[in-house]
Amino acid sequence: MSDERRDELKARYVAACGTWDESLEGLLELDPGFFEAYVGFAAAPWRDGGHLEPKVKELVLLAVDAAATHLHEPGIRLHIRRALEHGASEAELLEVLQLTATMGIHSVTVGVPVLTEAAGGTGRDPATPLTPRQQEIKSAFEANRGYWNAFWDGVLDLHPEFFAAYVEFSSYPWEHGVLEPKVKELIYTAFDASATHMYIPGLRQHIENALGYGATRGEIMEVFALAAPLGIHTHAVTLPILAEELARARGAS
Repeated sequence: MSDERRDELKARYVAACGTWDESLEGLLELDPGFFEAYVGFAAAPWRDGGHLEPKVKELVLLAVDAAATHLHEPGIRLHIRRALEHGASEAELLEVLQLTATMGIHSVTVGVPVLTEAAGGTGRDPATPLTPRQQEIKSAFEANRGYWNAFWDGVLDLHPEFFAAYVEFSSYPWEHGVLEPKVKELIYTAFDASATHMYIPGLRQHIENALGYGATRGEIMEVFALAAPLGIHTHAVTLPILAEELARARGAS
């Protein structure tokens, strides 16, 4: 590939996405045709979207890369830098990380129904009243988080004090954060929709919450479009290894 062609493709990526991503250098060098196709895909929510402001786009991308199921360090660094360039504050960035850290509770919301089924139970009887302590915990969650979902019922029944601790943990960005509720819910939506997680119960709940806080279908679709190019990290991680192994193989022949 000529220097002119390399510079042209890199410039197209920068024009579309705002900055160069060093982790894509190997893809550009080894597979420029596929890189060109990727540019169009990654650029779509920036070129044709316009529903979310650039700062929020970067916060969404940070949540996708910083999620415990992904932890793509080059992307984390890139999107923190880009968010700062678009005016994000330290408090906003910390809040995105706080929101994203709640992903671990899905071990419980997935595990408790399986436990209940395996133990031969049917879960809590809705006719059985909550204890005063359970009602206190549930009310705190509803007040702080703004919703209730039936997937919390089993947790509240089996281990109310654990759930109380989670209420305090997950409520922190709602009590002390600076992002508007709609953006908070878009952050949850982003990592639940991510290909490394795809947690359908939470995704459905947070989409409903986001809509309730005034998000449009276009904004939520743009979150999906921003999360979708995550698959290119296959190349970002593996192509440097491929290049090294190809060089080794050629040197040995």
